[in-house]
Order: sequence, then structure tokens, then C-alpha cells
Amino acid sequence: MIPAPLTTLAQAAPLALWLGYWRAMRLYHRYEVEGFEHVAEPGAALLVGYHGRPIAHDMCLLTAEIHDRLGYMPHAIFHGAADKQPLLKWMIDGLGFVTGDGPSMAEVIARGEHVLVTPGGTKEGCRSVLHRYQVTWGERTGYIRLALKYRLPIIPIAADGVDDAYIGLNDGYALGKRLGVPNGLPVWLGVGPLGLWPLSPPLPVKIRQRIGPRIDLLADGPVDPRDREALAALHHRVTGAVQRLLDDARREGRPSQGRVGGRAGILKRSA
Repeated sequence: MIPAPLTTLAQAAPLALWLGYWRAMRLYHRYEVEGFEHVAEPGAALLVGYHGRPIAHDMCLLTAEIHDRLGYMPHAIFHGAADKQPLLKWMIDGLGFVTGDGPSMAEVIARGEHVLVTPGGTKEGCRSVLHRYQVTWGERTGYIRLALKYRLPIIPIAADGVDDAYIGLNDGYALGKRLGVPNGLPVWLGVGPLGLWPLSPPLPVKIRQRIGPRIDLLADGPVDPRDREALAALHHRVTGAVQRLLDDARREGRPSQGRVGGRAGILKRSA
């Protein structure tokens, strides 16, 4: 039997490791975030972001930012395959991440804590260098159904720099499918400064993240989750918002200046 102090240490280790790593990455990537005031508004929301390659670096950086500013970790929806990997399961359990809708989801929403999802998943995140900064969510509307179920507003998120962290050599999702890899996992080859991912760290690109205003899916009235046309319209609205954030961040090159502190201006952090 593991002594209680060791058990407590084992439970606390994932959060300590995660925060330590991503706080260091804030410096490494010279991370900046615009629009954090939308996240800081009271009430739970579904944070919906672009999946930059290969592990959605900016969304991971945002989890540390939310922890440091708001005092809790947002509850990311992780790939379901993690439940079958003991090390990954230990990690996501320690971070408060989830692999699907369940009792824990309802509990964190009732506490007013955010849930985070990247609908593009590995299909979007593990592409070649020929396909960059393009929102590719297909007809994945599960996140819309989740938001409607819990009456959550959606906060769109995107960042410049994330697709430049590694040089993608292939379509990992397609290759994984061709090879019959279980659980839809990708077989992706990406090059960093010291060789192939995951043995190499990312390139030291600057990451500029943009957070858009909350999208109220029920602004025009109730939505039947069985109405595919209505879901598709909401899906198109959200994907369009995320693509615009991507395009704006890349076009402007650097965040605009604004007043700090949750007013009409931009809440900005530069690590």
C-alpha cells in the first residue's frame, strides 16, 4: 500500500509538471494573448480552438494562463484513447481533463469553470507543411451539441505561430488510417530544431493568441440538437469566427495595444 504522503505527491505531480513546462514555454515562445477578458467573464463557457500542430501549443499555454489568472485549470476534452494508456490517464486525471461527457463535466460547469475543446483534433493538428492555418473541422458538430446541452456560450480561439512550431512532412491522420492504427491515432512526421517530433522541442516561434467574444448559440431562440441544418449553421458560424481570428493574427503580425483590465480594450500579457 502506498503511504498517504506519496499518494498525495503522485496526485499533485501532473499539475506541477504541466504548469512548470507550459510556464517555461510562455517564455520560449514569447507568448502573447489578446482578448483574455472574454475568458475572465463570470460563468462557464466552452473554449473552442484551432488545433495547431501537433499538440495545440497555444491552447496548452492558455490552460496555464487561466490557472495563473483565474485560479483553476480549464477542463480540456482529451482524446478518448488516453483512458487506455495508464501514464496518460494518470496525467489527465491529475489535471482535471476529461475524455467525454459525464458526471464530472456537469460538476465543473456547475462550478462556473471552463471546458476546452479542439474539434479539429489530430486530423487538423498533424498535417503537412502544405496545409497550415486552415480550420478543418469537417462536419464535427459534437461540440455544438455539448454547448447546447449545458447552455454554454462558445469562446473562439486561434493563434499565429502554432503551425510553424514544427515542419510537417505528411498527413498523419491519413497515414495512421492507412496503416490501421487503433483509436484513429495519427502517424505523423514533424521536424523541429533537434530532429523529429516528439524527440525534438518545437522551433522557438513567437505565438500570438487571439480570443474572440462569446458566441451565444441561443441568441436567436431555442435550437433542437436533432436539427442538422441548425447545427450546421451554428458550426459554420463558429468555424468562421476561428478562421477570422487566425487570419487577423497572421495578417497583423503583432497584437494591437489596448488598455489592460477587462474594459473595452485588450487584456494583454507578454511573457
